[in-house]
Amino acid sequence: VSTFEGILQDPAIELVVVNTPEPTHSDLTRRALLAGKHVVVEKAFTPTVAEADELIELAQKQKRILSVYHNRRWDSDFLTVSQVIRQGLLGRLVNYEAHYDRYRNFIQESWKEQPAPGTSILFNLGSHLIDQALQLFGLPEALWADLRIERSGGQVPDAFDLVLFYEGFRARLRASYLVREPGPRYRVDGTLGSFVKHGLDPQEEALKVGIQPGSPGWGMEPESIWGDLHTEREGLVYRGKIESLGGDYRRYYQELAPAIRKKSAPPVTAAQARDVIQLIEHAQKSAATRQVIKL
Repeated sequence: VSTFEGILQDPAIELVVVNTPEPTHSDLTRRALLAGKHVVVEKAFTPTVAEADELIELAQKQKRILSVYHNRRWDSDFLTVSQVIRQGLLGRLVNYEAHYDRYRNFIQESWKEQPAPGTSILFNLGSHLIDQALQLFGLPEALWADLRIERSGGQVPDAFDLVLFYEGFRARLRASYLVREPGPRYRVDGTLGSFVKHGLDPQEEALKVGIQPGSPGWGMEPESIWGDLHTEREGLVYRGKIESLGGDYRRYYQELAPAIRKKSAPPVTAAQARDVIQLIEHAQKSAATRQVIKL
């Protein structure tokens, strides 16, 4: 099969993965659903909430699974941060910070650098940070955002700061293409202590050099980038490294297959991915008006 139409017409193909530029997501996903296929869409889901709502309604009508590949829920660093928070090691949270920075001081010849719906760092990298925050804390009460172009000659936003307001604490998300010396990937502070995590999950770089998923040590971080925990439990102060949990993007498809067979919820629901797009739309409005947006 060499064409999209050929894929849609092949009865042996049950699942279509839409991994194309964001401006094409809605049309290709709609066509696949109408052809009776289950669909996985690369993040970010759609350029707008209206398009997301239309596709969710269509998937329900067609009785097909519609999911979005928010794979960084299965990053080793995020899994570790989630465990530290879930176990209450920091007490009541007062601050959460997550960064997704890169150093790319040039403008690529890519659709991602061209003005179009869904083409900015907020969709590309920000969608990961927003999805992770929503998994940890749910929808915020309000948000504030600064969305900007930092590189000379840039045509789409390539840096942002986003603050999510929750009761009693803030979640601060940031990304930029002009960070040559990265700081912590995560920092979480609470009434009992702090957790600071440097480095990035190794799976993407491993794939780039041809290492196969499931190879020995797959998804395991080196000790040099394990997180630092400084906390107190029952009067005892602990300060030291926390071994990172293993990351594994395969878990997405391992959970997706039984969802299709049993017609149960997929590992990432379209509604969850829609929430990400909703926050992106609110962030764009906040950046344009320089105001806090209440949800």
